Amino acid sequence: MSEKRSSKGVEIPQMHNLDAIDRKIIAALHQNSRISYTDLGAQIGLSRVAVQARINALSEKGIIERFTVVINPGKVGLQVSAFFNVDVEPLFLDEVAAKLDEEPAVTSLYHMTGPSTLHMHGIFADMEEMEQFLLEKLYKMPGIVKVESQLLLKRYKSRMGMRL
Repeated sequence: MSEKRSSKGVEIPQMHNLDAIDRKIIAALHQNSRISYTDLGAQIGLSRVAVQARINALSEKGIIERFTVVINPGKVGLQVSAFFNVDVEPLFLDEVAAKLDEEPAVTSLYHMTGPSTLHMHGIFADMEEMEQFLLEKLYKMPGIVKVESQLLLKRYKSRMGMRL
């Protein structure tokens, strides 16, 4: 996949199913998903109607999955951020993943290669809440063989979505 630089120096991957205008729209939305269709159109040289039609098409194709807000966990009382490597017996993988997907503290969950089957991130109010999650939920799930955890000390960078 080759890459181009936008006028702001952001790398924009050359995606086979997106033209240059779609990439400009996605790059602008990645910076500010609350931008109005009118302002976005003025920024990239399209009408409000054309921008809206393109964003709707990108959403319908599943390229844009959703619009969301990023919340600072510490500002809302969630002080403990932890990453977990969870070894799961293959027969129980989907069942464990489905149960973990329902847990409000779990922010991301991935099936990984390597020594761990699932890689998970969770955010908790404090250590007691994390311990309660481990003891009462995670450790009691059938099929879990081993759990390793790492506490986040400092976040230098966190990106939502893909790199543009």
